[in-house]
Amino acid sequence: MATFLYRIGRWAFRRRRLVGGLWLGALVLALAAAAMAPAGEEEDLSMPGTESQKAFDLLDERFPESNSLGAEARLVFRAPDGQRVTARENKAAVQDTLGSLDGGDQVASTTDPYESGAVSEDGTIAYSTITYTEGAVDLTESTKSALEDAANQARDAGLTVEVGGSALDSEEEPGGTTELIGVAVAAVVLVLALGSLVAAGLSLLTALLGVAIAFGLVSALAVPLGLTSTVAILALMLGLAVGIDYALFITSRFRDECAQGSEPEEAAGRAVGTAGSAVVFAGATVFIALVGLGVVGIPELTKMGMGGAGAVALAVLVALTLVPALFGLFGRRVLPRAVRKASAGRRSGSERPHPVPTAAGRPGLSTRWARFVLRRPVAVLMIAGLGLGAVAVPALSLELGLPGDESKSVETTQRRAYDLLSEGFGPGFNGPLTMVVDASKSADTRAATNQVVTTLRGVDGIASVGDPAFSRTKDTAILTAVPKTAPNSGETKDLVHAIRGAVSGVEADTGAAILVTGTTAMNIDISEAMSDALIPYLTVVIGLALLLLLVVFRSVLVPVKAALGFLLSVGAAFGVLVAVFQWGWAADLLGIEQTGPVMSLMPILIIGIVFGLAMDYEVFLLTRMREAHVHGASPGEAIVSGFRHSGRVVAAAAIIMISVFAGFVGMSSPTIQTMGVGLAAAVLFDAFVVRMAIVPAVLALLGHRAWWLPRILDRVLPNVDIEGEALTRHVPAAATVPDAAVAPLPAGRHRG
Repeated sequence: MATFLYRIGRWAFRRRRLVGGLWLGALVLALAAAAMAPAGEEEDLSMPGTESQKAFDLLDERFPESNSLGAEARLVFRAPDGQRVTARENKAAVQDTLGSLDGGDQVASTTDPYESGAVSEDGTIAYSTITYTEGAVDLTESTKSALEDAANQARDAGLTVEVGGSALDSEEEPGGTTELIGVAVAAVVLVLALGSLVAAGLSLLTALLGVAIAFGLVSALAVPLGLTSTVAILALMLGLAVGIDYALFITSRFRDECAQGSEPEEAAGRAVGTAGSAVVFAGATVFIALVGLGVVGIPELTKMGMGGAGAVALAVLVALTLVPALFGLFGRRVLPRAVRKASAGRRSGSERPHPVPTAAGRPGLSTRWARFVLRRPVAVLMIAGLGLGAVAVPALSLELGLPGDESKSVETTQRRAYDLLSEGFGPGFNGPLTMVVDASKSADTRAATNQVVTTLRGVDGIASVGDPAFSRTKDTAILTAVPKTAPNSGETKDLVHAIRGAVSGVEADTGAAILVTGTTAMNIDISEAMSDALIPYLTVVIGLALLLLLVVFRSVLVPVKAALGFLLSVGAAFGVLVAVFQWGWAADLLGIEQTGPVMSLMPILIIGIVFGLAMDYEVFLLTRMREAHVHGASPGEAIVSGFRHSGRVVAAAAIIMISVFAGFVGMSSPTIQTMGVGLAAAVLFDAFVVRMAIVPAVLALLGHRAWWLPRILDRVLPNVDIEGEALTRHVPAAATVPDAAVAPLPAGRHRG
């Protein structure tokens, strides 16, 4: 693979204008396709095979007149202090407000709270439900403005009015201030790590181009593939993070090759052949882990995985082709100024500077750290391992759920409407349960439904049971049960299980099929399915890690160590999620106003993403160690060599990735906030604790045994040559430094 990628690097360097033109054309086409494509719709989470999903499908079949995809709004009215909403003046204001909406564009129906009984017992709060003919994304601005104007009309009459429901929902758009801060931090780190504005700009430019193409493709395919804004944001987040990192790794290797006397074209080929091999492997691990999310069975999670995997694949292609092409366009400006001056002075006939040998110069921070770990491996291992274990302890209290209006900021009208409804009608009113009685195989639909109503009223935890509604064919009935507890509470979860157990007797007596559904039941079913899938998915990911690392490093113990380290970093990341989103630690600092269960998609999604990112750092750090070991270095010398060449670059890459992920914490979407915090924490722990501390400590304790491989496996396993040994054998480096080449870097300037 190294030789093949070496040829790609040299070809891209020579055909730089062609490569640049092709990528620019791809960018224009992707953006044009996105601009012409219709906007996608936000879809509710679904999980085929669950009881709640079966009930939703049955409702669409038996009640075709209802538009389950139509948007809905709830206007919640509260009377001034000391008054009732049923007072003549307040009642007139409510009815005038609803009258201004009735018959409006895209409005299907409005309910009168005084006729439907939607008034609280104390008479202070009432609500009206407005249904629309179109989904929330397809509502026009005039329709939304009419809803807001109606609310303002009632406010002018002295009432407190808030708007809940999906009608005012909007897609989360990237490009906020916090994301820009993350990109700015990444740019600063690149400049410090590479010592050149041009090199830093090159890495940032290529990453942004790959992200723009990925974002354009996701936007263009939003309608035909049903992709949501969350898919686009995940593609943006991952593409930007790995795109910068991959370009940084190849650029850093290009600088090293130039410093060793290679001509720029040769250096580009060797950089792509060595660092590019690691990029291919690292990108492949992320890609496989994300595509593997499809086995969970949740369509939205599958789409998120595919979108993120596509962005990562684009980042790999850009790094392997466009980055070396830009080496050819920018020439020596990619190198630090000190190196360019030294090379210019030598070409003009001045005395060539004599670089200080590496051994004589002051070792870099990475080298000094590696030597410190070698002196105290047990202490470092104990402190790092116990520290991550302590951070992971909160993960034992992990609770999964799906966010609703209760998780939104108190500054939003949706959250205030949620709070008013909870106050007036009880916390369970925001999460009613829908009972579907399918009596198509039963003789008496009404008798079966009445028995269900009687059974529900006897279940502890039910606040009220509504009157049933029957389908046109009279073979199906639906009724609503309101819990006493909030939608995301553990008591409501237990209540759903209690209801399903209680109605099983009715099913046996009547022959009717009774299903529990509704948004709350669906969220509970999805969360439980995700919990059940967590261990199997983790097993698959760990097994994949062991297999891939066994092939790459040709070692048995190195993959085991990598897998255990991955588990530590993921466990610690989950601990942070629980502490922040469930317990509220540092929630105010991060702008998180409401605590509750962790988003049920997050554990599996974070495992899939972090698995690939963890392998990034494992590969880039250990390939240099294995390269030194293969060439005869002692175990300790190999560790120091790996940190000397890769420690600084891996640290810079991790800081960049943390900055990009943390930049998304400021978005208003709970899903994106959780993802940003979880991924930033996971990368922090994995890069700086696991890979920088635990890995060298374990390798130091194992010594030569770290690279042991049974003979039978040595014969069977393919040799992927990720260290680029084939380049050393078949593509010999220049023995002398030609005039056009670049002078070596002074010691301490380019090595860790």
